[in-house]
Amino acid sequence: MLFQNTREFFKNKEAAALGFLFSSSSLMLGIWAAALPFIKEQLGLSDQELGLILLFGPLGAMTGVLFSAKLFSKVSFAHWLGKGNAFYCILMCIEIFAPTQWIFAIALFFRGVTGFTNGVAVNTVVGFLEQKYDKRFMATCHGMYSIGGGISAGFAALLYGVGIESIYQGLIMGGIIVGTIIYLHSYYMEHDVTMPSKKSFILPKGHVIGLSFICFVMFMSEGCIVDWSSIYLQRNLQVPLYLISLGYGGFAVAMTIGRFNGDQIIPKLGEKRIVIFSTLLAATGFLLVSLVPVATVAILGFTMIGLGCSCVVPVLFSAASRIKDVTPVQGFAMVTTGGLMGFMAGPTIIGFISEEWSLSLGFLFVVFMLLLATLTGWKNSLFR
Repeated sequence: MLFQNTREFFKNKEAAALGFLFSSSSLMLGIWAAALPFIKEQLGLSDQELGLILLFGPLGAMTGVLFSAKLFSKVSFAHWLGKGNAFYCILMCIEIFAPTQWIFAIALFFRGVTGFTNGVAVNTVVGFLEQKYDKRFMATCHGMYSIGGGISAGFAALLYGVGIESIYQGLIMGGIIVGTIIYLHSYYMEHDVTMPSKKSFILPKGHVIGLSFICFVMFMSEGCIVDWSSIYLQRNLQVPLYLISLGYGGFAVAMTIGRFNGDQIIPKLGEKRIVIFSTLLAATGFLLVSLVPVATVAILGFTMIGLGCSCVVPVLFSAASRIKDVTPVQGFAMVTTGGLMGFMAGPTIIGFISEEWSLSLGFLFVVFMLLLATLTGWKNSLFR
């Protein structure tokens, strides 16, 4: 039955409280994505310059990769959960009203550091809960991330419709998130454990490189939607202001539906089939966006991309927790290193292609990468 696991998830208060932390970053991300065209204009950035400055986010995340294992060998998850997410919201508000390019870049960098360490914490604790209750929660938790994006995209569209600017949207949403984190704080304090590890980071080898590459492509695809969907709809397709967030919104809603059903569907179809089918579906969505310059078709394409991307990352993170001879924190870091490189390379490559040729051609480049991910998933032996 659809959403059966989701109902059980929300009945478990400990899991639901953790799920809110997944949604907290995307609740801000939808506001940020809708504000990006105006941030770009306010700071006087070209497409190529925007692509370059967005590198500071994944550079910060790569910095987080280098010390996250050491951090959580000394700091318990209880003392990081919630506080790190609240700081993430503050940094995103700073980005929205940044008066200079350097303040924007610095906030991006530290948001990258914080975002990665938050991701390590919540995904590791999901593993604890799955063992504790003998149930799958990973896809549903990632569904909470996706539903946050859909809610915030609709929230941004509504507030733009009544004349409320991006800076106030960020402050309103940030206040709601921080208040909720404070309310749920007692649930996070239950995870007062550390994760001892001898090495801070281990380079991926063998089939783990394949997992990392697929993560690279999926993060590139997701980052492409976040960074460029609003710009594409506004500039290329002349969509009205109050509708430009619907590209990311459709993507996020489809991600939510896929992920809330993922914990039921993944065991039935198998991880390998999920990866192959999903990457092909996402590639088809990017083809529609690129080749059919009609607003409704583009929004449909973004929605297909969301459905295609929905279950791949939860599958990758579950596989990362099963890598032999490493801790879950180290496994997560090994796989997400590729994803962070995707976030790093994606905005720059798309910005360069858009500047030299067109944004549509940039989307076609992502299609090519998704097809390579399909082939990699078909040949990888680490999937169940």
